[in-house]
Amino acid sequence: MSLCFVDPADAIRAISESVGREARRQLLGEIVRAWVDELPDDELEVQYAKAISELDEHDISLLAAWHGSMEVGQPLPNRDFLMGAFESLGEHKREALKLAAGFRGEEAFEEGMSEERALEMILEWLSPARLVELCREATDLYIWDRVGSDN
Repeated sequence: MSLCFVDPADAIRAISESVGREARRQLLGEIVRAWVDELPDDELEVQYAKAISELDEHDISLLAAWHGSMEVGQPLPNRDFLMGAFESLGEHKREALKLAAGFRGEEAFEEGMSEERALEMILEWLSPARLVELCREATDLYIWDRVGSDN
């Protein structure tokens, strides 16, 4: 039997409600990465600043270490360093934002922010083509979840 949804975003929401915690976490991560991929270049720095403003010191340290691996200077675990180094990341700016947004998403997930709220905030910004791609990934996660992952 095949499933038919009018809107891929609705399918993603339905699948999110039907899978276990780990699959939901992975799905939310995929959605955040898709959102970053679709951001216009001129919005990356603003979104990066928002993402790092909400990170705790542990996540700031991890992100600074990643910046250090990109050889953008001696990494300092503080927001000023991260913002100052952002421009020098060049083609790796999106990856930095994905990491920062992913850390923030993990914190929100742990704090109990509902996945539904996170989905609503992000899905509306994605293109139809990206939603279809995410719907396929959500279906794969659903199958992985149902086949017997330790969820």
